[in-house]
Amino acid sequence: MSGEKIKIVLLILGAFVIGSLWTKVQYLEKTKNQPPLPTNNVAQAPSDNGAPIKVSVDDDPVLGDKNAKITLIDFSDYECPFCKRHFTDTYPQLKKDYIDTGKVKMVFRDLPLNFHANAAREAEAAECARKQGGDAVYFQYHDQIFTKTTSNGTGLALEQLPIIAKDLKLNVDQFQQCLDSGEFKNEVEKDLADAAKVGATGTPTFFIGRSTADGVIDGIKIVGAQPFSAFKAIIDEKLK
Repeated sequence: MSGEKIKIVLLILGAFVIGSLWTKVQYLEKTKNQPPLPTNNVAQAPSDNGAPIKVSVDDDPVLGDKNAKITLIDFSDYECPFCKRHFTDTYPQLKKDYIDTGKVKMVFRDLPLNFHANAAREAEAAECARKQGGDAVYFQYHDQIFTKTTSNGTGLALEQLPIIAKDLKLNVDQFQQCLDSGEFKNEVEKDLADAAKVGATGTPTFFIGRSTADGVIDGIKIVGAQPFSAFKAIIDEKLK
């Protein structure tokens, strides 16, 4: 091979190597703040051995009979697509079969992931709705967010938050003042801290256990947008 041809081959190889390195650098830059991709389309929390985990209901909103035998704690993110999938595919059956019948109470705790830009603000907005109307209005607001958002961080424009409040006949001025003041910022951050303590780092993460007087349950963990059957199996066993 002539010297000129060797130079051409080396240039081509050099360009290929540089291009590959550049592509890798760009990929790393784009993904350095992103969570690991799930392997089965379900956001995953760290693995555990399946043993019950002590989890508190804290002072968070309750849906259902507060004296229900079983407590289901839901750590969730209003902008998480898997949380929305749970809301549309599984939650209605859970509500119909277990919550509305007084067998289970659901406690909603906030776990807004930091790469979902609007999630924390939406969590605070729901708390501001609760301030005016209690747990019943909280869950009406909760339902509206999940119904309207397209998920993935900015699926619901923040300008929609007071509109939802108006639709629910809340005092919009009081609602906006609450939201702008950051009154419930610490509440949401406490949920985040509690979630980390119990290994709930992916959303949604659920804990199911027998209700207790102090609100701390020995919860069996379910991670991700699992089918109704996954919840049914644990709940029915706990109801025995």
